[in-house]
Amino acid sequence: MRNVTGNARGLRRRMTDAERKLWFAVRDRRFAEFKFRRQVPLGPYIADFVCFDARLVVEVDGGQHADSVADDERDRWFAANNFLGLRYWNNDVLRNLDGVLTSLLEVLGQRMETAR
Repeated sequence: MRNVTGNARGLRRRMTDAERKLWFAVRDRRFAEFKFRRQVPLGPYIADFVCFDARLVVEVDGGQHADSVADDERDRWFAANNFLGLRYWNNDVLRNLDGVLTSLLEVLGQRMETAR
């Protein structure tokens, strides 16, 4: 766990431009008062963003993640542990943040409704 935690700290310091932009939009309960954490160790993985109340993991990825077997395994692990994984591309976050946030809010609403 210590290695994963150390890696998470390093990732927090070296966020991509897209991660930084999304983080600014969702941090400090700015986004519909949902609490998000960034670069969170979850089991053997580090999730870019997590909303524990909704059991939602948000990943912001570049093109190197297209058709990634490792990402598929990671998504299966999240699902097996009752987390829904959402993936947004860097370009979407950088060029259409409003669209990403609209999509994210819709999923958060569905997750919270299901949890009741």
